[in-house]
Amino acid sequence: MDRVNLEIGPISFEYADYDIEHDVLYLSVGPPEVGVGEDTPEGHVVRYAPGTSRVVGLTLISPRRLVDRDGGITVTVPETVEKSADELAPLLAAA
Repeated sequence: MDRVNLEIGPISFEYADYDIEHDVLYLSVGPPEVGVGEDTPEGHVVRYAPGTSRVVGLTLISPRRLVDRDGGITVTVPETVEKSADELAPLLAAA
């Protein structure tokens, strides 16, 4: 995973890994750790530390397709937040 600095709502993600083949962006608050996933209304997955409400990660499904189609991404973590294409471009660049 690469070091990044991406804030989505009140959460600051420090690590990212983009799977270009499957168009999936994995974000972690700190070094990746095991979490319990919960689907968002938009179809993404928020990962929580087991037994807590502490967010440890976020998996964005089809971020490139969504950015190309909508110009950004909307995700609920837990409140609804929008990120622009410009904010996401460095993370979705081909490695």
